[in-house]
Amino acid sequence: MAWDFPNPFTLRRVPVADEIDGLNHVNNGAYVRWCEGVAWAHSESLGIAMSDYQRLDRAMAIRHAEYDYVLAALEGENLTLATWLVACDGRLTMERRFQLIRDADQATLLRGRWQLVCIEISSGGPRRMPPEFIQTYVPAIVAAESLR
Repeated sequence: MAWDFPNPFTLRRVPVADEIDGLNHVNNGAYVRWCEGVAWAHSESLGIAMSDYQRLDRAMAIRHAEYDYVLAALEGENLTLATWLVACDGRLTMERRFQLIRDADQATLLRGRWQLVCIEISSGGPRRMPPEFIQTYVPAIVAAESLR
């Protein structure tokens, strides 16, 4: 696949009827849900789950999200959604990227970007990342020279 960055974490998707809108393609909200799903699956694969967030009273929350809808996806198409962590300041912020590719022709359908901030769940306020986040997320960051 023609990924924007090396070593993606990927999930396969096949759009179903209830994800199709009045324009006969995947609704934008479905893409957002898919990105959330692949982000959680990636975090869990690295060793941090919601139970860890709750135990630590810390979470990486979306501060800003951008989605570029490049081409439409249709019901029944085989798709692959990828995600990467591309930046982490080791204290408060992190950046995650997404790319959705249609398997049949390798066309990129969507690119996304999240700017994340570490928060204290109990107060909702920004707080330093706990050591567990740094030890888990920082080694997963894509090397800076590969950023586009």
